[in-house]
Amino acid sequence: MEVYQSRDQYGKQAIQLLLTNVSGRPLTVAAAQLASPLFQGDILWEPAGGSLELPPGQPKSLPARLPAPVCGQDPAATQQSSIQQPVATVRYSEPGRPGLREVAPVAVDPFGVLERNNREQCLAAEVAAVADIVLDRRLEVAPDSRTAVVRLVITPKEAGGAGTDLRSVTIANIDGTTLIAAPADEPWPRNVRIVQGAPRSELRLRIRPARCDPHAIPEDKVGTLLPLHVGVGDREGQLKIAAGTALRGQIYDFVTAVCAPA
Repeated sequence: MEVYQSRDQYGKQAIQLLLTNVSGRPLTVAAAQLASPLFQGDILWEPAGGSLELPPGQPKSLPARLPAPVCGQDPAATQQSSIQQPVATVRYSEPGRPGLREVAPVAVDPFGVLERNNREQCLAAEVAAVADIVLDRRLEVAPDSRTAVVRLVITPKEAGGAGTDLRSVTIANIDGTTLIAAPADEPWPRNVRIVQGAPRSELRLRIRPARCDPHAIPEDKVGTLLPLHVGVGDREGQLKIAAGTALRGQIYDFVTAVCAPA
C-alpha cells in the first residue's frame, strides 16, 4: 500500500490509498485501513458498492478521509511520531474461497503525506483557537476590470478570563496561487499580528490573473486556496484558506474575462 494525495484533495483532509494486487489472481477488496500515530483514529476506506475488484498487477486508488490529528504541545514530538511506519490492513476475498481474509501489507508514504497533513491540521487548529480567518464570498472587480479585490476577514476569538495570557497569530506573508497573484504596485500585507479579543478586521487583497493560458481554469485544483504563512505558539507553517463556492466562481469569471482576447 502506498499513501499519496491528489491536488484536488489539498485542504480537504482526504488522501488516497494506492493498492496493488501482487497475488497473480483477481481479488475482491471489502475494506482497507491505515493506522498512524499521527492521527486519532484509523484512516478507513469502505467501498460504496460493497466491494472493489482488484485485478492482478493493476493498482487502484482508494479515497479515504483523514481523522482528527494528534497534536502534541511540542512539534518535535510529532516529528518523532512520523518516523513510525503506518500499519495497513486489507480485508479481501478470492474466487472459489469462502469468507474474507485479512492481510497486513507494507505501507509506505514516500512523499510524507501523513506528516504534512498532520502538521497542517494541527497548525489550523492552533490558529482557529485564536481567530477565524475566512475569505469573504464577494469579489470586488475594479472599474477597469483588470484587477479585483478579495477580502480576508479576521474575527479574533474572545479572550479568556482575567489574568489569562492573550494568544496571537502572525501572518508573515501571503502567497499567490496558480490562478491569482498580487499586482506589482500593490503587494499584499506582511507581518500582520492577530490577538485574541481584538476587533474584527479585514485585509483587502488586490488580485490579478497569475496566468492566462487555456488550461488555467479547466485544470484548476488549488488556484482558489490562498496560502498564508503563519506563526502561532511554537508552530509555523502554511495555512490554506479556501474560497467558498460563490467566490470561486467569481474568481473564475474574473480571470476568464481579463484573459479573453481583445
